[in-house]
Amino acid sequence: MNNLLLTSLFLLLSTSVFCQKDKIKYDIEESVHYYDEVTRQANAYINERCVVDVYYPKNKKDFPTIVWFHGGGLVNGNKEIPDALKNKGVAVIGVNYRLYPKVKAPAYIEDAAAAVAWTFKNIEKYGGNPDKIFISGHSAGGYLASMVGLDKKYLAKYNIDANDIAGLIPFSGHCITHFTVREERGIDGKQPIIDDLAPLFHVRKDAPPLLLITGDRELELLGRYEENAYMYRMMKVAGHTDTRIMELDGYDHGMVYPALPLLIKEVNRVVNQEK
Repeated sequence: MNNLLLTSLFLLLSTSVFCQKDKIKYDIEESVHYYDEVTRQANAYINERCVVDVYYPKNKKDFPTIVWFHGGGLVNGNKEIPDALKNKGVAVIGVNYRLYPKVKAPAYIEDAAAAVAWTFKNIEKYGGNPDKIFISGHSAGGYLASMVGLDKKYLAKYNIDANDIAGLIPFSGHCITHFTVREERGIDGKQPIIDDLAPLFHVRKDAPPLLLITGDRELELLGRYEENAYMYRMMKVAGHTDTRIMELDGYDHGMVYPALPLLIKEVNRVVNQEK
């Protein structure tokens, strides 16, 4: 075997070892409680329901984190780590929260805030950067993401400023008061309401970057695109400089799959912008 061949073989093996060494590996920690022990012992439903799954890079530091709230109209659904968010160099926190009719508003918003607060206080233990926490979710999850990020009182309970969230990316979330909240009050779901349980009530110029993503306006749930379009406009009117809206033509309310790459793209945009 000549010297040139030996050199080529050595470089090939070295490159292979280097790539294997630098490949990001991931782990998952499941059903981690995000309320403290005293709260859990005092409430069986919190102890049962209020947990997160933590999917994170094992051999990478300073990574961004996406807190992901599942959909289901605030009445059903379970925590999930969407496949399209895996192996993207980010951590994903899949959140369970209490559901109606076992609880009523604002209990599920309070749970969402508690999960976000847990992430702020614990993500460094996994190697993540608390300055790079993004909040997202689909449908009811999008509503929760918006409420936690826009109504500052929920995170203030934990001495966290909602403005420290790196970005809000709700998928097809209510911007008016959620229809389940209206149902709790005996109000028909087709009757629009905007009160302090509506993200639209809390528009403000100093909020985190906001990317609103919906399905096709002709295929979405009743007025869902238009709610988000109004939210976009009112955030602009309020002076917010980083609000955008994306409408996924041809997709109905179940528009999660094509929207997930847009979520990763938005995380990268904000992180790179801050460098």
